[in-house]
Amino acid sequence: QVHVVESGGGSVQPGGSLRLSCAASGRIFSINAMGWYRQAPGKQRELVSSVTRGGSTNYADSVKGRFTISRENAENTVYLAMNSLKPEDTAVYYCNADVTDIDRGFRREYWGQGTQVTVSS
Repeated sequence: QVHVVESGGGSVQPGGSLRLSCAASGRIFSINAMGWYRQAPGKQRELVSSVTRGGSTNYADSVKGRFTISRENAENTVYLAMNSLKPEDTAVYYCNADVTDIDRGFRREYWGQGTQVTVSS
């Protein structure tokens, strides 16, 4: 079994910063891509940023230049540094991990429970 747990959400004023963390644990052989998604009320879940095991990154246009994703492969963790936050960044942020498990070699995606980010004055 694999667990994915996020932390670091909270409330901040516009222009502020937050750093999200996500750790995957359990019966993990390897983790391919890890990423962050978000879902605002009444909207579909969308990709914010992702990073491959090799370090290649991808960002939504709306966060380019403001958010930075990073990863520590040895710790099965991924971070999202969010700067210059805007009210439209308000959402529940979910961590996603593309995992190959150690028991049967099956590959599938796992999700965290989500962490709330609120940007408001």
